[in-house]
Amino acid sequence: MRTNTEMNIVNISDIPVEHRRSPRGAFELRRQHVSLALGGVKDTGPWSGGHPFDVELVTLAPGKMNYPLHSHAAQTEHYIILSGTGVISDRESPGRPLRPGDHVIFHPGEAHQIRSDAAEPLVYYVISDHHRADVTTYPRTGKRQLKPDYRVIAPQDVDYYQDEE
Repeated sequence: MRTNTEMNIVNISDIPVEHRRSPRGAFELRRQHVSLALGGVKDTGPWSGGHPFDVELVTLAPGKMNYPLHSHAAQTEHYIILSGTGVISDRESPGRPLRPGDHVIFHPGEAHQIRSDAAEPLVYYVISDHHRADVTTYPRTGKRQLKPDYRVIAPQDVDYYQDEE
């Protein structure tokens, strides 16, 4: 926890990389949890000592998607594209191009998904606000993910990537 006399500075090169990949490989990303490196608490906002928002640096390999098409009931996400190119999709659009310098924001209820479409990785920051609870909806399968439990439910509990690839 930060005091008034401390300043916490981290360099992105010092933050561990988390590699996340779906069983068949359609969804794959590498991310660095900037907020956690700055003393944040995973999935916890200021009510429990965390930050009011979360910041991650994400790298998508060529041809990979970040997550299945999804929307959040409470969370807002802001994307800042740094390098590479890609496509961002929502519920109504099969995709719009992304390039360095683009900013995109998705508010609660707005479905979204990102795919890298070039020979080089797509690199971007995602900044999201924290809520005590959120429900993520996957419109293609009807599944829901409950936060803070992170249970993925359908008529019965299912694996996160089931029927998404």
